[in-house]
Amino acid sequence: MTTGPDLEVIVRTEWWRAVAVVTRLVGDLQFAEDAVQEACAAALIQWPATGVPANPGNWLITTARHKATDRLRRESRRLDKEVESVRDFSETGPPSSTSADEFRDDQLSLIFTCCHPAFDPAVRIALTLRAVCGLTTEEIAAVFLVPEPTMAQRLVRAKHKIVQSGIPLRVPPADALAERLPAVLRVIYLVFTQGHRPQAPIRSDLCAEAIRLARVLLELLPGEAEVSGLLALLLLTDSRRPARVDAAGDLVLLTEQDRTQWVKTQIEEGTALLETSLRAGPIGSYQLQAAIAACHSTAATSEATDWSEVAALYGELMRYEPSPVIEANRAIAVAMAEGPSAGLVILDSLAHHPQLSRWPQLEIARADLLTRLGRTSDAITAYRRALELEPPTAERLFITKKIRDLRGNDTSPH
Repeated sequence: MTTGPDLEVIVRTEWWRAVAVVTRLVGDLQFAEDAVQEACAAALIQWPATGVPANPGNWLITTARHKATDRLRRESRRLDKEVESVRDFSETGPPSSTSADEFRDDQLSLIFTCCHPAFDPAVRIALTLRAVCGLTTEEIAAVFLVPEPTMAQRLVRAKHKIVQSGIPLRVPPADALAERLPAVLRVIYLVFTQGHRPQAPIRSDLCAEAIRLARVLLELLPGEAEVSGLLALLLLTDSRRPARVDAAGDLVLLTEQDRTQWVKTQIEEGTALLETSLRAGPIGSYQLQAAIAACHSTAATSEATDWSEVAALYGELMRYEPSPVIEANRAIAVAMAEGPSAGLVILDSLAHHPQLSRWPQLEIARADLLTRLGRTSDAITAYRRALELEPPTAERLFITKKIRDLRGNDTSPH
């Protein structure tokens, strides 16, 4: 019999499909979530005593359907035909009679609805974390660093908008799928980056959830090369997570990380996925980012990294996502391949870009190159500018330590 945390894992894993199916039945995301939430609560009470059913997903869907029917009967605001619709479905055969294609379409419908372009990017992330991942409102509020009531209001407004704006609960038609898919991939990527931000502790739960979402999406859309590319990118990036902070909780730069701590199974899987994705084509931004990550992950040391290839890949990535942040990353690769002076020229050209005016990483990168050039005073000034931009706690501690070390090593006159 399965008990304890494993039960919660099972429930979380089956949440997406259960909410997707019930949403199709009742046509109301909030109502479906409530019904599935009640079914999950019942499972966590009953399963430790009775054992986990052979098909826990079907159990949750069936239980949620019955709970939805009961609630619809109690709510006079619902039209009789809605009640009849759910009752008719709940009295038909078990969910095992539903085809795999129908389950696939239900799950895709749910995530495409949550990532609809009518919503702001932050709302898309919050809706996906709630409806698709099953995170509680409290957990989502913690991700966005807002009070729980504030997040609850955002989610309720978004779900009302689905109904009021007539946002369809269906998979986009074939001619619109390619146009809508990038928004879904972006949300999954942003869920990962929310967990992988340069702060301690890293939100490993969000990283794992994003990887799970990418896996399921790849199962649902196996022919999409960029989905494979995204999963490869997440796995390769996440493989370095154990080495990103030291025992004291301080950040460790990529070039200084203990590579023996990197997760080899993730590197192997990510590399294999990338190779498959590149063969399938066409090439997209996530595949290029995954290729950059693979250059790092497969190198035995920082010095052994093919930095010229990394710089070239960033240059190619600029064609897909022209961004000063990507250009700054290319500058760092150029500095590793051609020397710090070459990289510093590029970073200095970006110093006054409006998108980077509040980005402390630019000054951190400049400070590192200035240090390598022996310009200690200038490096300290750059680190101080980074501090003025109020970086996260872990970065602030990292910068403070760098300034202290540079002062200790500075032999120039003051």
